[in-house]
Amino acid sequence: MHAPDRDEDLRWMQRAIDLAALCPPAAGAYSVGAVIVAEDGTELAAGYSREADPREHAEEAALAKLPTGDLRLTTATIYSSLEPCSQRSADRTPCTQRILEAKIPRVVIAWREPPLFVADCVGVEQLDEAGVDVVELPELAEAARAANSHLGLS
Repeated sequence: MHAPDRDEDLRWMQRAIDLAALCPPAAGAYSVGAVIVAEDGTELAAGYSREADPREHAEEAALAKLPTGDLRLTTATIYSSLEPCSQRSADRTPCTQRILEAKIPRVVIAWREPPLFVADCVGVEQLDEAGVDVVELPELAEAARAANSHLGLS
């Protein structure tokens, strides 16, 4: 599998952050963007929180645009401006689980989920335990937080 270099990671994460800025602000939710990139460096899908549904997460929105079982996902990278969630209400699948079910081997994030809504998000730990390569780009964390200024985090 071709691993993107740091410049590619930064470029794709900036795209995810730009998508997060499109999110309709919601008092009880983060604004997040996600981009799924194929092994050859082409964009497969992108999405952002609340894109089609008030409860939709960015990773969920991006994955919904691809067929279930799309083999390209097994060599893809998903860029998310925030750590994928590890908990959701009973009728919604956490994004970490969605990523694992899609067999995406690499996840790149800009920042870890703060304990604002979930006391202890363990998305990174769950992905890591499952053998997913998780990369954090702390130099873009401030830009990712900016899309969440409505929550008083910036």
